[in-house]
Amino acid sequence: MQTGNTFTTPFGRRSLSLGMLATQVQAKEIDPQASIDKWKLFRSLCEARALIGISDRALVVLNALLTFYPQTELCEANGLVVFPSNVQLSLRAHGMAPATLRRHLSALVETGLIFRKDSPNGKRYARRTRAGEEGEAFGFSIAPLVSRATEFDAMAEQVRSERLQLKLMKERVTLLRRDIVKLIELGFEELPEIDWSAQYTRFRGVIDDVPRQATAEDLEPIVDGLECIQLEVSNLLTDRLNSQKMNPKESHSERHKQNSNTQSTTDLEPGLRNSQGAKLGQKTEAIELGDPKDRPITTIRTGRGPEEKAEDLPDGKPVPLGLVRQACPQIAAYTKQGIASWSDLMAAAVVVRSMLGVSPSAYEEACDVLGQENAAIAMACILERAEQINSAGGYLRSLTDKAAQGEFSVWPMLLAQFRATGTHVQLVATK
Repeated sequence: MQTGNTFTTPFGRRSLSLGMLATQVQAKEIDPQASIDKWKLFRSLCEARALIGISDRALVVLNALLTFYPQTELCEANGLVVFPSNVQLSLRAHGMAPATLRRHLSALVETGLIFRKDSPNGKRYARRTRAGEEGEAFGFSIAPLVSRATEFDAMAEQVRSERLQLKLMKERVTLLRRDIVKLIELGFEELPEIDWSAQYTRFRGVIDDVPRQATAEDLEPIVDGLECIQLEVSNLLTDRLNSQKMNPKESHSERHKQNSNTQSTTDLEPGLRNSQGAKLGQKTEAIELGDPKDRPITTIRTGRGPEEKAEDLPDGKPVPLGLVRQACPQIAAYTKQGIASWSDLMAAAVVVRSMLGVSPSAYEEACDVLGQENAAIAMACILERAEQINSAGGYLRSLTDKAAQGEFSVWPMLLAQFRATGTHVQLVATK
């Protein structure tokens, strides 16, 4: 008596592989009581064909093979071998050419969906007993379909999940596109003093990068970019709504009037927070921002001598938050309530990082080298010069490398931003 696994080999010159043997071993492990709806299983195969690695034409041949199985339920008790001739199989495969039929039958065997159980002479038939009952059959065994049914169902579920995710991402892109366009149109009407054409140009730059055959992975950065633009546009319009609530008697197109010198002492003078032992009468110095003729003067204590220039500020001195707000006003649009604290600035910098295409690794490295606050200041300055910088991520990495070598600090970067806007900056000695 034979024990262990026995294998069937193909007739003639057809080759044999270990994969074919593995398919036969797996087919012998079928639960005798297992019963699978062949058409439900076939639908799962159609959905998962990309993961299985089978073509649609090969599935046409498999469909034809299943039509030769008389029962709807695939069960080992009823036998799992079909034995149609190539002529009949070609007819049920919509008249497929013989050479094409043989090629797709080989593909079904190689992917482990079926295996050949050839007779001694290579013919396909079923031997019947004297009582008329069907005995041993030779042809194509569809037992692998039953043994791998759970695997195929899991693949089909994965494909359905990915399809649903792609559908949701496309819907999100559609909604964001509609919202941004309508919000910008409203902005042109209600806030003509704002450069809405720049917002629309950024919007088109993101949309034009959508591939024709986009996947869910392709749409993720597109959604991130559109959400950033939508947030910025919404914040600009929210400011108008808030100003109307504060001034209900203002005309519809009148700008909201604000006190131009609203900086708090703690924001503009961090030295007051950090130096608990400062004595009265100690000699200090300050920076004057603005032209006295037409700009308010903001005083920031530095502790430097009156003969030194602004570029000589020490690298270790903390940067006042108010100075950052004045030098880089654009980053305030990326928050809901403006830049009221350092945490607001750092949160806005993360949004700006994504919008400018700076990788998370580049920003994390900048935070490690510069510190979180200084990295956020660098992102705010980069945002102000976004049109002149080709690669914001590469520029930030360059600044990080220079800072690691002790050749960069954010003070000169901020003061350079003031000079770019024409703001008067100088040191003034005070006592």
